[in-house]
Order: sequence, then structure tokens, then C-alpha cells
Amino acid sequence: MSSLQNKQILVGITGGIAAYKSAELVRRLQDQGAEVRVVMTKAAMEFITPLTLQALSGNPVHTELLDPEAEAGMGHIELARWGDLLIVAPASADFIARLAQGQGNDLLSTLCLARRSKLAIAPAMNQAMYANSSTQDNLSLLEQRDIAIWGPAVGSQACGDVGPGRMLEVDELVDKAAAQFQSGLLAGKRVVITAGPTREAIDPVRYISNHSSGKMGYALAQACVEAGAICELISGPTQLATPPHCQRQDVESALEMHAAAMSRSNDCDIFIATAAVADFRPVHSADQKIKKQADSDTMIIEMVKNPDILADVASSEHAPFCVGFAAETQDVEHYARSKLEKKNLAMVIANDVSQQGIGFNSDDNQVLVVDHESSSAIEKLSKTALARRLVEEISKRYNKSAP
Repeated sequence: MSSLQNKQILVGITGGIAAYKSAELVRRLQDQGAEVRVVMTKAAMEFITPLTLQALSGNPVHTELLDPEAEAGMGHIELARWGDLLIVAPASADFIARLAQGQGNDLLSTLCLARRSKLAIAPAMNQAMYANSSTQDNLSLLEQRDIAIWGPAVGSQACGDVGPGRMLEVDELVDKAAAQFQSGLLAGKRVVITAGPTREAIDPVRYISNHSSGKMGYALAQACVEAGAICELISGPTQLATPPHCQRQDVESALEMHAAAMSRSNDCDIFIATAAVADFRPVHSADQKIKKQADSDTMIIEMVKNPDILADVASSEHAPFCVGFAAETQDVEHYARSKLEKKNLAMVIANDVSQQGIGFNSDDNQVLVVDHESSSAIEKLSKTALARRLVEEISKRYNKSAP
């Protein structure tokens, strides 16, 4: 399955005859499993209509800097947070010059400034314009800023000239987009991830659980696969699709998750515990549905502590590199560091679930990464983008600890 599966890609289109190829680019990216949103400059709309791109992408095309339908009218900020990758194709000489100067005088240029994702441009222009020293200086400056330059190709141009300046063909652009999500940071490493909630049965129809959606764990599994890992997901009950190329074992209770984790932990290099495991379970689970008692307004359920999955894995004879997650509502760093020391973990990733818009059931998260030497905050990102950042952090610490 493609490494573009479930990726969120922004396609920016500027003014140039190559804009007609952008329609095919949108379609091909979607064929590879990506969700695509399109941003057009006014000049681009002289070559291809927003209606065409809207029909192909299935999403409204964005053309205006201030969007009255967006939150606070700040459509460019919302789009910048949404995208995993921004591709400007075609990128005209004019747009490249404005980008090099850091201008933000339209939606697309402002989006490039506000983005948190990787930015790639596919230059397309007359061969003389491309060869001009100003254009070359601008491209050199963009490369220094870690902006990927894809192309141009050499060949016949619409004006009749022959030379460098053609936009790369769509197939090549799609391949380059896919390559952005293949880091190789965990190539060949075996990673086990626990994700989602657990359910502790009271009777056949009732259980004790929590609000965990599993989104962070599943995003991490996908990011680990992209980084070249052999990844296995031990999942509590969720409605999420299994990430491509990832093995998955479904469990319900904390005891089932504990058994699955212990059976696999000695064979893995890295163990990441994102699951929200119930701390306690009922001592007795009734075989039949418990009926209301007419003479009582209360019910007492005796609880017993569940085993600590992460602590047991970390203390096992051949313990892997262990990464814990801590969902807190106060004193986040204090409790994260306490968990790190108490359970002998390599690192803890903590977040404040009392904040609106992050954590349980949210598509975004904001975390603090804590290890034995330091702590560092990662700003609010989509969980897919955050997962890739966390894989970088995990890989860096894992390689440092490796003998």
C-alpha cells in the first residue's frame, strides 16, 4: 500500500501553462490514498478553474487570504495546521521570487510562511527565465531554507523554446511526495505499540473504560512503518483502520493487553505504550446482566488493581527501549518525570488532557517530551504530524542508548 495513504496534502497552483497538469496531480495523489486540498493564486485561475480542481479533490478550493467561513477568518492558519505536505506545482518565477523574499501577500504565499509541514516546489517557466541569475539566486536561497526543489525537466516548452523549465511529470512528482514520508530512521527495528482504551467487564453488557480514541497510537504505528520499522499494534477497542503494513492484535481488557505485551516485548527493540489502560478492574464480573435492586439506590463494585504493563515490560530480563505516555491534568512535567524514574523508562511523552482541543478523541495534540537529561515541548500539531516528530525523538534517543 502507498506511503501516501491517509496523508493530508496541500497542492498550491500558481500562474503558468503547466497548471493544467495540476489537475492530474490532484487525481493521482488521491489514487495513492492521500486527501488533497487545493490553493490557487489569482494568476492560476486564468489557466484552470477552481471548479475543476474542486470536482477532482472533492474539497472547496481556497483562493482568498481571509476566509469568512474559517475560524476567526484565518483560513491560512487552519490550512497550515492541516497539511502534512505542501506542494506548489507549478511554481512560477514570480511566485519563487516572492517566496524567496518572504512575502505573504496572497493566500498561498502566506500559507508557505505559516506552514509546519515540508514544502516542495516544482518550478515551471520559460527556459530563459529559469536560467536568469535572479531566478537561480532565489532557488539557491530556498534550498538553503530546506525547501525541496523538484525539477525542472528539460524539453520542449509551450512557447516553442527547448531547455530546462518544464514542470516534472506527474508520476515523478507523486513518487517524490511519497518519498517525503519514508525516513528510514527505524529501518529494520521491531516496534510494539499499545493503543486505545481497555474495557473492564462488570457484566456481559457493562464495562469500565475511558475516552481514549487510539488515534495517537495508530498515528505512531503509521509513522514507525514510514520510518522503516517492523511494527505491531496491540489495540484496545477502537473504530480505527489498521495502518498499512502494520500487524495488529485486538484485545479488550488490561489483562489481555498485558499478556499480549509480555509475549512480544522480548522480541522487539522499542516498546511504546500509548494505551490508556484501566488502573483497576472489578474483582468479579457477573455472568448475567446485573439487575437493579428495588430496595437500593446504590451499587458497590469492588475493584482490584490491574498489572502495570509498561513497568513489567521495562523490568523484564531483555527489556526493550521503553517509551511511556502520560495523560495528565496538572503538574504535567512533575508527574511525567516521576513516571520516568519509577518505571525505569527511556522517555515519557506527556500531555495535559484538561486542555480543550488536544488529547482524548481529538485530531490534534501538544506534548512534553521528558527523558533523564532534559525536557522539551512540541507545539500543537495534528496527531499524524506529531507522530512523525516523535519518531524522530525516539530514534535519536534509541540510537544514543544502543551499545
